[in-house]
Amino acid sequence: METTVASTIVTTKKAPAGNRPLAARANAVSGCALTAALAAMGGRWKLFILYRLAESPLHFAALRRSLPEMSAKVLAQQLREMQADGLVDRDARGPVPAPVVYTLTPHGRSLLPVAEAIRCWGRAHQDFRARSGRADGAGDSRAVCDVAVSAI
Repeated sequence: METTVASTIVTTKKAPAGNRPLAARANAVSGCALTAALAAMGGRWKLFILYRLAESPLHFAALRRSLPEMSAKVLAQQLREMQADGLVDRDARGPVPAPVVYTLTPHGRSLLPVAEAIRCWGRAHQDFRARSGRADGAGDSRAVCDVAVSAI
């Protein structure tokens, strides 16, 4: 029996790089609680994702549809970071390609009062700017946080 190079190579199927859990990110300023908080909830989209997941668990596609201004790449990246920080759980249901459902962890739910406080401050800031003649313009129908989070 003749042995070829191709027959001696053992092939194993690996999960795509995007499906591997990330290691927890290091705090940029060691020992600084404010830096740790801002790293976990900072960024343009994380609070929007938090608001969407506060209502109910969502499939990736449903989450993507609910935030049309965000690309799928950025959504996946933000969800991976939130998962690494312990704010979101990722549940692949079924064989590959499995529908993936994201839910807030109890640690992620603990961030909701902070998000609500930021939303309330933002509303007060909008009112202040309107009174001082520096309004941001008309309200945007795409706004995702006009209503308080009911899950707090």
